[in-house]
Amino acid sequence: MLALAVALAVVIATFGIAAHRRRYDTIDSVWGLGFVVITGAGLLAAERPAPSAVITALLTAVWGLRLSWHILLRGRSKPEDPRYQAILDRAGSRPRLRMFVRVYLAQALVMWFVSLPVQAAQLELGGPSTPWFVLWVGTTLWTVGMFFEVIGDAQLRRFRADPANAGKVLDRGLWRFTRHPNYFGDACVWWGLYLAAAHQAVVLATVLSPLLMTWLLARGSGKPVLERHMRRTRPEYADYVERTSGFFPLPPKRR
Repeated sequence: MLALAVALAVVIATFGIAAHRRRYDTIDSVWGLGFVVITGAGLLAAERPAPSAVITALLTAVWGLRLSWHILLRGRSKPEDPRYQAILDRAGSRPRLRMFVRVYLAQALVMWFVSLPVQAAQLELGGPSTPWFVLWVGTTLWTVGMFFEVIGDAQLRRFRADPANAGKVLDRGLWRFTRHPNYFGDACVWWGLYLAAAHQAVVLATVLSPLLMTWLLARGSGKPVLERHMRRTRPEYADYVERTSGFFPLPPKRR
């Protein structure tokens, strides 16, 4: 229950800051950091953490800190995400309560649930450590995921920085093979962490955690929301959808 308490503490503190700033998309830049705090607290509480627990905690920290820093830099010069204002507008008489429950509390629960494999790796159950081959496969998959996230984000950042690309669709680099290299990378990261942590049956039972993250990215609040926005604002996007894989990297279709 330590992880759940830490997740709740993170989002409550973030909500206080967001309400003071009147900027509720603050939670976006804390998303990755929340996983770092949850994992770090669990590692500190473990008396004799297994090598897999230490490695997965470090991998989670690298992923989470990089993601939070990226989102913070991306959003600092932009107005608040209109989705958050829309939630407030529909909230009726208690807008802040609805914002907290629908967005902040929900994210705390998702943070806790998705991080279950890393939490389970920190349990001291006396079982064997992760076989080095499985740990290597998990770490390799995590590395592939980080490559897609970091390179995909960098390519998009450079593309948007050029005024000549205003209103256009990025279809070069990794974006030529998948419409969402960063989301695909995120899914790989969490499947990699799951494998790297999978040294006991209790960890194997947490397979729903990477499944949930993959679903959120591909079918939930990730890809579908972004693509609806892109279809409304980018006339070229429909053609891009026709020739480019929606999630897994694949060669583009020939016209």
